[in-house]
Amino acid sequence: MLTAIGDVMRKCYDRGWITTRDGNISLRRKGSKVLYITPSGVRKTIIHPEHIVKCKIEDGSLFPPEGSRPSGELHMHWRIQENNRGVRAVVHVHPTHIIAAMYAGWKLNEIAREFPEVSRYTRVGPNVASLPATSVLLGDATADALGVEQDGTLRYDIVGQANHGVCSVAPDPWSAYEHIERLDHICEMVLKSNVMPKPL
Repeated sequence: MLTAIGDVMRKCYDRGWITTRDGNISLRRKGSKVLYITPSGVRKTIIHPEHIVKCKIEDGSLFPPEGSRPSGELHMHWRIQENNRGVRAVVHVHPTHIIAAMYAGWKLNEIAREFPEVSRYTRVGPNVASLPATSVLLGDATADALGVEQDGTLRYDIVGQANHGVCSVAPDPWSAYEHIERLDHICEMVLKSNVMPKPL
């Protein structure tokens, strides 16, 4: 599954959802005392298993290897992964149509309700406000929007982060990618329709 992290990063780059050094993915296996996460500032088109940062989990805390550079969004990933009891991948990228739809004023969960090809397979949560990238505020707000419970379960599979990107969660990187793909597809349709969101 570590190989899939690099494969998904390359696919996101090919689709224009990230530039070369953007985006990040984490993975935690069931019962594992390790959180795998992509490194910061490296070209995501050349990510392979040997590049993944392996952070130890001890006494409920995360310990990246000395001298390593895990993603700047490590806090966000940890908030989503911390109490997870199964296998979970978290994918954070910047899909063009989703970000454009939020910038135009759309609430992603309202769009999703109108398109069964999304709502049937993907639970879309509320938009996250525009907050500084890599900040604790963004990490906490994203985890809250996903509906992270004390037992690690989630109410939603994906949320959008205004002026920034999305955070998608699934049992593996490719399934998390598919949540993004579905939502980006319908956001493209909505934008091309020229229909504007209803005023508040």
